[in-house]
Amino acid sequence: MMKEKKLLFIFLISSLITVTVFSGTIKYEFFRSNLLGRDVGYSVYLPDNYDSSNLYYPIIYILHGSGGNQYQWINEGKIDQIADELIENGELPPSIIVMPATGNNWYVDRREKIESMFFQEFIPYIEDTYRVIKSRDARVIGGQSMGGYGALRYSMIHPELFSVAILLSPAVYDPVPPKNSAAITSGVFGDPFDPNIWKSLNYPSLFMSYLMKGQPVAMFIASGDDDELFIELHATQLYESMRNAGLPAELRIVDGGHDWGVWIPTMREGLKYAGNFLTQPK
Repeated sequence: MMKEKKLLFIFLISSLITVTVFSGTIKYEFFRSNLLGRDVGYSVYLPDNYDSSNLYYPIIYILHGSGGNQYQWINEGKIDQIADELIENGELPPSIIVMPATGNNWYVDRREKIESMFFQEFIPYIEDTYRVIKSRDARVIGGQSMGGYGALRYSMIHPELFSVAILLSPAVYDPVPPKNSAAITSGVFGDPFDPNIWKSLNYPSLFMSYLMKGQPVAMFIASGDDDELFIELHATQLYESMRNAGLPAELRIVDGGHDWGVWIPTMREGLKYAGNFLTQPK
């Protein structure tokens, strides 16, 4: 009888214990760009309890790679699951994550005014539509491959906007891309490819003006050691440039190629790194 009462007591106590699981929400939306003359799709991750709170949140902009879209980091990168885990563990402040679909435009004003759209229309639209903390210490920009190229360029052009850049297998080839790179075949940098156009838009041409602005963006740089585009070499070169200039940067060369087997775990590490700089929701 005593044994039965003890088991009943344990059952009642355990039934009162609840396990809190952080679970954000994904939404798929569009906004109208006047500069592009078309709609731009985007995915947005909203942290748990966003709709029931009155808090304003940090924001993380993620740029997709060549051939990607607004669904890529959800369907293939599992970024919502990564964010849930990191926020639950206290390694990332509850944050909004936005992933626009921009096409294979390499985030420059060549084929379309993608760069102008991003800064003049997209960021203002997003930060007026969602409860975003509009300050540098509440913004991160990141991306993989072509998106890494764009994230580095944007953070150097406007370091006053971003505190951290997450650069995964960034396509920042110096001096020029390899022949199998989408930068060669896209036509964005000339058709046929013009190395002078590439060099004028790549990060080395921005580096001195970036230094002069005196607002260093903390860089998390990662690549697979067997990248078929040899990006590990260029990632290391970028990291060396940052270190030589005394700028904050982290480098990870991990086992793998140019794929999600590298980007998923390094995005987790990159977001953890960003968590060291981001302000808390207010």
